[in-house]
Amino acid sequence: MLRPVVRESSVSEVAKRLLDHLSEGHLKPGMRLPAERQLAEALNVARSSVRGALSALDVLGIIEIRPGSGSYVRAGTSEFLPRAINWGLMLGQRRTHDLVEVRTFMENVSARLAAERASEEDADRLQQLLDRMREAGDDVPAFVEADIAFHLETANIAGNSVLSDILHSIRALLQVWMERAGGVEGTVSGTLKEHAEILAAIRAHDGDAAERAMAAHMNCASARLRSSLSDEESGELDTADTAR
Repeated sequence: MLRPVVRESSVSEVAKRLLDHLSEGHLKPGMRLPAERQLAEALNVARSSVRGALSALDVLGIIEIRPGSGSYVRAGTSEFLPRAINWGLMLGQRRTHDLVEVRTFMENVSARLAAERASEEDADRLQQLLDRMREAGDDVPAFVEADIAFHLETANIAGNSVLSDILHSIRALLQVWMERAGGVEGTVSGTLKEHAEILAAIRAHDGDAAERAMAAHMNCASARLRSSLSDEESGELDTADTAR
């Protein structure tokens, strides 16, 4: 059940609560949300706050508002998780940041094991993916796709099925992370350099160096993600100032 919002709530806080409710699986794709009045009573907020939160989730593609019928969870579960993560990043959700932290740890372990277990053929496959990243140029979707493939292939080479499954399961996080950080200056050149260092350590079968290189990459990637979020917040503040 939805828990009431204790204090006077902004639209974003109501949206967070609704998103948590959806993410926990209480409503499946295609199901109708409770009416605005019921949501307002459950959350102990004004209907205007609920209406604003629903509109925000509709814009993000998480729900669909059908005039005269109600609000429905959008079908297409493969698209829901990236949108939920994206929304969570924008709102600074603790759970999303915890997921980022776990991903960092898993990637470091993955790089170390890959360095210890990689064959020449394995390293060549990573080289091909790195080449695809270089060839993508300004094609952000192609760059992101090759970047994700590099990380997932590293996990496959690591030879630990549990680790590989976990990293594959958070593919949506990788996609959102890389797409959001893509607009930060120096992302492409920095990412290419960092991946080249990871690959060199894996090809040299140097587990320590591979883990250090991946840790450095994750630190830089996290910084780029934080920068992209800060830029958005600054932009929102500038827009609000202009509107006053």
